[in-house]
Amino acid sequence: MLFRQIDRTMAERIADLISRMTVHEKISQMVYNSRAIPHLGIEEYNWWNECLHGVGRAGIATVFPQAIGMAAAFNSELLYKVADVIADEARAKHHEAARRHDREIYKGLTYWTPTINIFRDPRWGRGQETYGEDPYLTGKLGLAFVQGLQGDHPEYMKIAACAKHFAAHSGPESLRHSFDVQVSEKDLYETYLPAFRELVVEGKVESVMGAYDRTNGEPCCASPTLLQDILRDAWGFDGHVVSDCGAIHDIHAHHKVTDTPAQSAALAVSYGCDLNCGRVYPHLLEALEQGLIDEETIDEALSRLLQTKFRLGMFDPEDVVPYAQIPYEIVASPEHRALAREMARQSMVLLKNDNDLLPLSKDLKTIAVIGPNANADNVLLGNYYGTSTKLVNALDGIRNKVEPATKVLYANGCDLISTKPSYWGNSPAAGFSEAMAMVDRADCVIFCAGISPALEGEEGEAANSDGGGDKLTLDLPGMQQQLLEEVCQSGKPVVLVVFSGSPLNLNWAAEHVPAIVQAWYPGEEGGNALADILFGDYNPAGRLPVTFVKSLDQVPEFTDYSMEGRTYRYLREEPLYPFGYGLSYTNFTYSNLSTPKEIATGQELIVTVDVENSGSRGGDEVVQLYVKHQEGDVPTPNFSLQGFQRVTLQSGEKKTVRFTLAPRQLAVYDEHGSCLVKPEPLQVFVGGSQPDSLSLRLTHQIPLSTEVNLVGESMELPR
Repeated sequence: MLFRQIDRTMAERIADLISRMTVHEKISQMVYNSRAIPHLGIEEYNWWNECLHGVGRAGIATVFPQAIGMAAAFNSELLYKVADVIADEARAKHHEAARRHDREIYKGLTYWTPTINIFRDPRWGRGQETYGEDPYLTGKLGLAFVQGLQGDHPEYMKIAACAKHFAAHSGPESLRHSFDVQVSEKDLYETYLPAFRELVVEGKVESVMGAYDRTNGEPCCASPTLLQDILRDAWGFDGHVVSDCGAIHDIHAHHKVTDTPAQSAALAVSYGCDLNCGRVYPHLLEALEQGLIDEETIDEALSRLLQTKFRLGMFDPEDVVPYAQIPYEIVASPEHRALAREMARQSMVLLKNDNDLLPLSKDLKTIAVIGPNANADNVLLGNYYGTSTKLVNALDGIRNKVEPATKVLYANGCDLISTKPSYWGNSPAAGFSEAMAMVDRADCVIFCAGISPALEGEEGEAANSDGGGDKLTLDLPGMQQQLLEEVCQSGKPVVLVVFSGSPLNLNWAAEHVPAIVQAWYPGEEGGNALADILFGDYNPAGRLPVTFVKSLDQVPEFTDYSMEGRTYRYLREEPLYPFGYGLSYTNFTYSNLSTPKEIATGQELIVTVDVENSGSRGGDEVVQLYVKHQEGDVPTPNFSLQGFQRVTLQSGEKKTVRFTLAPRQLAVYDEHGSCLVKPEPLQVFVGGSQPDSLSLRLTHQIPLSTEVNLVGESMELPR
């Protein structure tokens, strides 16, 4: 059969294969659990696979930190390495399963990752899956992840990545099946679309997943604006589109845009959604009979799905597909575990360190490890995770790190969430006395607090959330705050370690606790990575990829998708901890910021700066570049991140860091969403943090700034 001949063009092979299928067989390939076609030698295939931070839901795999934690590393190169390793494990597991005729769910090569939605509201339970609140950071990290997953072979992809959820989608989870996101053209093109554009245009991502909701009235999985006008026509996307799971059903059942499954299926396929995660597309047979769609349109959608399979080498002999030779033994290997530890170390953010309490001495006589997350494994994982061969929690890591003579005392002190007496009448504070007994006997206290995936996540997965997966409050749940206050009253040095996938209310701790570390959901090696930081074997350099507000009073109503008042770019009040913030055990000095005084609109902007480690120990610095528009007739962000580099410097070492900004990075977006580069002055800031008042108040590195004038004619860039 021609479609099996590897020397023929892909177009010829796809056309030949489609010509051999009946219409029933064609439609059977457009659902996520596509069935076998024996007379063509086509095996059944399940398109649904997950690898958000490691191969998920498919047995043993290396578990890396949750996506929001990896974003905090501000390290595209390291994220690429992580994705490359994940893809290796995915390939090895797929082929091992296929050779044993196991083609069940989560064992394929099409992975529905990464999540590149904007984390615009701290309540959103799925914010943990994202790379934070900034479009530029999200785009660059998502690009690195996609390139690592898909590989660089000229003919074959390692695995197929997927940019999701297209496009404006970030809660509330409880409304996602019926919600209509109303978003301005400016916010759409300035905030919600740039990361998707980056992955499609620059990353050549193989697939895009449509969101559950509607955007400006159009169901995202059947949107002519999103799927045709923007994705395919403007951006030239040539991969396939998949629906979120059950989203096609929502079109008639909840959005009420159509009346029947046949109408929903026809509408979605006609506007460019090729694959149904759900059970609606079999109704395409009815749609054909009713004249709602023609077979040519079905063929066009199917051709895009088959193209992905051909790019993965699924119709070619294994011996010509290089990625099919990856040995199963690499799965969860020591080398991959070491990378998980390095990723976790780079992800953790030092929020406070009064009087240099950290790092701790490894030979302290007695350490008390207190709190409900100290001995908890679930806070290592987040959601969409695999099965680790060994989980190292905070207590494990601390015990592994200290000298044999050091006593490590442990008490959880309280439950993570309970505030009421138990069935038998035990007080929720019943564990306080034991915890305080440990504290009294210790030289130092490490208090492990926060939340867990039981309190934030996807719809239906976070049992103790608002019922939909979103947080109702940013406060520490249960009796943790009361216990923390009692521990601090002891007068012992206290280090607070916060596990979460999103911002929490740390106002009291920021004022009263001497040292705070944000650990996120740090993966299988999280405990060891944390101990590396606490005891000085690693100098922390993580930065917050999302703003920690002081309270929900600083945040607009959850269903409001306007960016006004949201994220560091449009926030009008001082937050608790700003986007881009994080401390180090050493100091860095910036000098010699250099830019041209003016450039013509349409030219690149070259920025250089010298960064020196002026402290006593080696470490990493995350150099951040922000742009601010000085004048203009449309609202622009307070500041906008347009460059970042993580650099390693030994004590006394100096490096010159160079940034090249494309014209798009100097543009503004008007009320119509047009991308305009206009003659006007720009202010450029470079430093180790965002250029705001908080960075001055906390005596962190004050960014340098300079002004650049754009001159010449206004120009409009493609959106």
